[in-house]
Amino acid sequence: MKKFLLLLIVLVGLCAASFAQNRKPEWVTIKTPNVRCWECKKRLEDYMAREIGQTESGIMKMQINLLSGTTRIQYWPDRVNVNYIQTAFANAGFDADDIKAEPDSYKKLPPACKRNEEGGGPQKGKPCHMQPF
Repeated sequence: MKKFLLLLIVLVGLCAASFAQNRKPEWVTIKTPNVRCWECKKRLEDYMAREIGQTESGIMKMQINLLSGTTRIQYWPDRVNVNYIQTAFANAGFDADDIKAEPDSYKKLPPACKRNEEGGGPQKGKPCHMQPF
């Protein structure tokens, strides 16, 4: 009887430990090269806030670095995956790693938020990574 009780306790402990490991949030860094100004940042944050609100997607935090053109996301891997996040960015009109922006959303972006090769990005003498007053 003691062996059975000990075995039961060990099994319950292992199950709880494996469940706790699956519930740990993860961070991913996504290249977002055309998110370089405050307007782009606000557009992406607003889009992702709607996305999170509608789906309870498991995205916890988002940190956008305008100077490096990267975005860090903290998410629950049992609810959402990296491809889902990249697709959400593309649907908002922004490139995400190797996934290109959805064309209709991209066309709606202001010129500063377009790709560098298409004349977008910071304009000479107008730094856009600094918050406007």
